[in-house]
Amino acid sequence: MSARIAWAAVVTLSLINLAAADEAREQHHHDEVLGTVNFPTSCSAHAQPAFTRGVALLHSFWYEEAQKSFAEAAAADRHCAIARWGQAMSRYHQLWEHPSAKTLRQGWSEVQQAQRIATRDERERGYIAAAAAFYHPGQADYQARATAYADAMERLSAAHPEDHEAAIFYALALLASAPENDPAIKNRTQAAAVLERIFQSDPNHPGVAHYLIHAYDTPQMAPLGLAAARRYAQIAPSSPHALHMPSHIFTRLGLWQDSINSNLASIAATHKSEAMHMGGSGHQFHAMDFLVYAYLQNGHEADARRVMDEAAALARGETGRWGYVFADFPARFALEQHHWPEAAALHPLPADADNRDIIYWARALGAARTGNAEQAERELQQFDAARKQAGGAPARSRGSNMEPERAEAVAWIALARGRTSEAIAALRSAAVEEERTGLDSLAIPAREMLADMLLQANRPQEALEEYRNTLRLAPNRFNSIAGAAQAAEQAGDARLAFTYYAQLVNLCAGSTSDRPELNHARSLMASK
Repeated sequence: MSARIAWAAVVTLSLINLAAADEAREQHHHDEVLGTVNFPTSCSAHAQPAFTRGVALLHSFWYEEAQKSFAEAAAADRHCAIARWGQAMSRYHQLWEHPSAKTLRQGWSEVQQAQRIATRDERERGYIAAAAAFYHPGQADYQARATAYADAMERLSAAHPEDHEAAIFYALALLASAPENDPAIKNRTQAAAVLERIFQSDPNHPGVAHYLIHAYDTPQMAPLGLAAARRYAQIAPSSPHALHMPSHIFTRLGLWQDSINSNLASIAATHKSEAMHMGGSGHQFHAMDFLVYAYLQNGHEADARRVMDEAAALARGETGRWGYVFADFPARFALEQHHWPEAAALHPLPADADNRDIIYWARALGAARTGNAEQAERELQQFDAARKQAGGAPARSRGSNMEPERAEAVAWIALARGRTSEAIAALRSAAVEEERTGLDSLAIPAREMLADMLLQANRPQEALEEYRNTLRLAPNRFNSIAGAAQAAEQAGDARLAFTYYAQLVNLCAGSTSDRPELNHARSLMASK
């Protein structure tokens, strides 16, 4: 076969594959279930379906596909100003990230296009004006932009109380404009109140259930989000993010198998959409993050390792883009299992990698907990340098105002140096600060570390109380249950110890884990 014929065959095959993918994608669009959205516009009947689909995608944070759908609506009706609004809003990834300068310029250009079309519909002009409040070049910083947008959406919602979309987008704006550290959770509470009212009358709306999950994604409020978590995946099963989001609440409540099922379904949906050349394949890493955490809590370490390997293969070494795959995953795997030498020997990431500070933090903890204070202090210095380079929180002096991660490392270094009282005080302060500003759902709680330290310091009764406090905020954590059992055992309360060990065995039902705490619990159960 000549090279020309071979090349023609390759091109023909590629065109056939693309045509098949396009046909599959069209069929997928026909069959997809994204929830029920009612957003009437002044656009033509040809543009309305694509616009409505774009809004539904927007509510499930499928921004890449929403952008395409709004572009389709704009192409179907060049006078459809609100479609340009949709394109601009597809660039504002609320709750995920702050837009770059380039993204702000692109969004502002699309808002200007919408303004130039000059729709006569007063309600649509309100949406476009709200987007302009966010993207206008005159705003100084993200917080100012987010607040201006939230204020504009509040006015629009008040002016059109019949428009559920305005109220729903206002609730999302409240969450996106909330201060980073807001112990009063004022914005969350306001947003939840708006959404709960609509949830009763519009239970199939994807944004309502989605944003309720975000509103309730705190240790204190998580039980309130269970109904929305159970509902969202049923509302929009075609959306990978809708399948993943319930795991935020499941994780808060320690419902590990529910979280595992949720994230496995999300990853499978991502693979299906990726096969049809749809956008958003990178979102599966977030689901994998939650999946690894859940597997580690119910004794399925081999499954966690498999997911980590799959994630690393998918990321293809792109540490600059998917740094947390190469930082958070291995750090969590070592620290959750108390593999301190492994943590101390984690491989540092390149200088341009995202989340490289996490590796130094894990190395510092691992070194300190093996008694190597000198290495731990070197790792802490590298942690500070990485945080500074990334533009994160600056290293602060010792005290209660220190960010919890750094305070944790400082505390364990102090213990390794023999300064037990100082170490315990530092971890106690870190726990208070972490709980004041909001405990991350995938974090090792500082209060659990405090309990570990008290147990190591031969203060089992105090340790037991702190493990119990941890379990109130982070239910069904493997290490807190195992720690509580050990603390009760050392305190001489055999009955309570047995209760916790039984809970640990039940938690890991079906597991082949050989973690020493679990083996001890199994032996104790077998002897009764």
